Amino acid sequence: MAANKTIRFGPVALTTTLTTNIINGTVTSLAGPVGFTMTQPYLLLKHIRIVNKTTAAATFSLWLGATGANLAGTEVIGIALSVPANAAFEWFSPIGLRMDVADFLVGGSATATALTFEAEGEIGLI
Repeated sequence: MAANKTIRFGPVALTTTLTTNIINGTVTSLAGPVGFTMTQPYLLLKHIRIVNKTTAAATFSLWLGATGANLAGTEVIGIALSVPANAAFEWFSPIGLRMDVADFLVGGSATATALTFEAEGEIGLI
């Protein structure tokens, strides 16, 4: 039985557009070798790090939902969560936040490019 593979996301500078697509696991071509039918992967986010590289506190927000959308009820990590100056916010999930092909992690910061997004997790096939 094959195991999931480790994957890293970022670093990505967060902008003031709170509907920016940050992560989506869609594969654009499912063409595979003869005798193999490839399926869309799923992602398991296990760790998110938001780094503030400035001398002032900055806030961020993240949603899990449709592309370019941040609807009420889809908030996943912080709404205007503050990261202190020259510090980092760390989020961990031992089982992982599952993201299927239609899921997008979207978000941004109140201060343009003050915060940098990084994440680790796993990618697997259904």
